[in-house]
Amino acid sequence: MPVHKKHHNTPESPTTRVSISPADVPSQESFHQHLRELIRGATRVVMEEIMQEELSLFLGAEWGESTSQRRGYRNGSYTRDLVTTSGRIEDLNVPRDREGQFHTQAFERYSRYEPQVAEALTEMFVSGSSTHKIGKVANTLLGVAPSASSVSRLNESLSEQFESWRTRPLQTHYRIVYLDGIHFSIRHGSQCDASIILTILGVDLEGNKEVLALQACAEESREGWLGILQDMRSCGATQVDLFVTDGHEGLLGALGELFTATPRQRCLVHKQRNVLSAIPRREREQVQADLVGIWKQEKKEDALANLAAFKAKYAQRYPQAVRSLCEDEEHLLTFYDFPVGMHRHIQSTNAIEGFFSNVRQRTDQIDAFTTETSCVRLVWAVMQAIRFHKVTVS
Repeated sequence: MPVHKKHHNTPESPTTRVSISPADVPSQESFHQHLRELIRGATRVVMEEIMQEELSLFLGAEWGESTSQRRGYRNGSYTRDLVTTSGRIEDLNVPRDREGQFHTQAFERYSRYEPQVAEALTEMFVSGSSTHKIGKVANTLLGVAPSASSVSRLNESLSEQFESWRTRPLQTHYRIVYLDGIHFSIRHGSQCDASIILTILGVDLEGNKEVLALQACAEESREGWLGILQDMRSCGATQVDLFVTDGHEGLLGALGELFTATPRQRCLVHKQRNVLSAIPRREREQVQADLVGIWKQEKKEDALANLAAFKAKYAQRYPQAVRSLCEDEEHLLTFYDFPVGMHRHIQSTNAIEGFFSNVRQRTDQIDAFTTETSCVRLVWAVMQAIRFHKVTVS
């Protein structure tokens, strides 16, 4: 006999529907703002609890605990602001001890930024972003825009890294060493002055390029070059096969004192520029062709013959140009004493010029550096991301 299905006598209640008007739905912006406030609140609670734990470990005792291991006493707390990845936390309670020896590891002692935030802002600065752009990005992501002075202070963290790099041990022997000074603008109060970064770029016996030393100076001088060359020697680089330089008297004087026996090649790009500056524009093309023809010869003997012919041809018409060419003449053709494969690499200081063109692309957004120290430190930080091509050294 078929079994009949049970019929429920209890009437089903109708499905409850809640009517929500569009006005009750928060906008995406207000929702995100509310979410960030909740995250900041949670972050504050966690950070304050962690700092209390840190203080307990530092003192060797919990709150109100009496132990023989106690190393001090609590002394209330002070409030401060801290910019975190979720925004600014205001009036964060930071505990302290009676002797003032406790420092939390949650953030740097005098920093107003969480370590991750400080590192990100520094990376933006090093990549060439202006303080204005950094402020806009930070304001969008964190709800607070750091001042220019704050960004500058963040870069003080680069000091220790730069100092460690500056005093690192170098190789003893370098095949080529390029020396040149590059100009930057330094702000002194309301005035901007040109400053110079003395640069030593080395090529080792394997053909690898490396910046050996950087030093900021108010102006290029013999004393400045003596200082940076002595730094290079004190780090272990005492043997150099060839120096490539311009004709600055201070630089040549410093090299003559510290590396008397090392051959030197005069930068032909600088030399050509100096010679052509004494030639009328309408005739520079022909004079330049004759000038370049001197060091484009395959053999040194032919180059010397062309040099003599150039002097004879232009001595009467352009004596100043010929005098400029004859200055440091004995170092114009040193490159012929090295293997042919090296010639194009050692005829000029373009290796340094090329390096700094990359640096400038990343620092052009910075109108002016505030000190020589900040300038050289930032240049060093930027150069860490620049790769060098190998050089033929044999």
